[in-house]
Amino acid sequence: MTTVVFAMVLGAAVLHAAWNALVKANADRLVVIAIMMLSQVAVASAVVPFVAFPTPESWPFIWASTALNTAYCIFLISAYRYGDLSHVYPISRGSAPLIIVVVSIAIVGETLTRQEGLSVVLIGLGIMSLALTRGAAGFKEPKAILYALGTGAFIAGYTIVDGLGARLAESATSYTFWVHLFNGIPIALLAMYLRRGQVIVSFKKAWKVGVLGGMISFLAYWIVIWAMTQAPIALVSAVRETSMVFAVIIGVFVLRERLDLARLLSIFTTLIGTVMVKMSR
Repeated sequence: MTTVVFAMVLGAAVLHAAWNALVKANADRLVVIAIMMLSQVAVASAVVPFVAFPTPESWPFIWASTALNTAYCIFLISAYRYGDLSHVYPISRGSAPLIIVVVSIAIVGETLTRQEGLSVVLIGLGIMSLALTRGAAGFKEPKAILYALGTGAFIAGYTIVDGLGARLAESATSYTFWVHLFNGIPIALLAMYLRRGQVIVSFKKAWKVGVLGGMISFLAYWIVIWAMTQAPIALVSAVRETSMVFAVIIGVFVLRERLDLARLLSIFTTLIGTVMVKMSR
C-alpha cells in the first residue's frame, strides 16, 4: 500500500469516526441514519448524469451491494436490541477485516505477505477487544454476539463486493455515485418504517446533523472505494476499521467518555497493526 493510499484511507477512517460520533450523540439514531441515506441518494441523483455509466459487468455488484448494505443495517439494528453499542459495534467492525482477509485470499485470489496478514489480524483483534473494556456483562446475551458477528459478515460482504465492483466499473467515482443512488433507499425506508409516527418530529430536530453526516459518510465511502482499486481489499478494510480508534479519541475528548488501561491496550494493539500495514512491502 503506497503512502498516498494509506494516508487517504486513514483520512477516511477519521471521517467514518466523525459521522458515527454525530449519530451516537443524537437521541434518535435511526432517523439520523435515514436522513443521511436520503441526502446521499439526493446527491447521487444530481451527479450520476455527469459521470460514466458503470460497465455491464459491474451492475451485479451494485445490486449485491444494495442487498448486503440493507442486510447489514437490519442485523445491526437487531444486535442493538440485545446488546449495547460499546459491545456490539467493536465486534462487528473488528470481525469484518478478519473475514475479508480469509475470503480475499481464498476466493478472490489476492495475495498478502505474512506481515500484511498479521497486521490485519492485529487490527481486527485490537478493535474487537474494545468490546471487553466495559466488562463481561454485555456478553451474557448470546444473541447480541451472534447478530454482531452477522453484522461483521455483511460488512465484509459489501466491502468485497464494492472493491470488485469498482474495479470492474473502471471508475471508483462512477461506481460510488451509482451504488449510492440505490443502496440508501431501502435503508432509509426501513429506518422510517421503524420510527413511523416519530419521523416528522425527529426529522425537524436532526436534519442538519443527518445531512452533514451523510456528506461526511459519502466522502469516506468514496475514498475507500477508490483505495480498493489501488491496493488489496483486506489491507484497505483493516486500515479503514481503525476508525474505531478515532471514535474512542472523539469519545474521550468531545463526548467526555472514560479512557482506561484496557481501552489503551486495545488502541495500542490496533495501532501496531496499522504501522505494520504501512511498513509492509
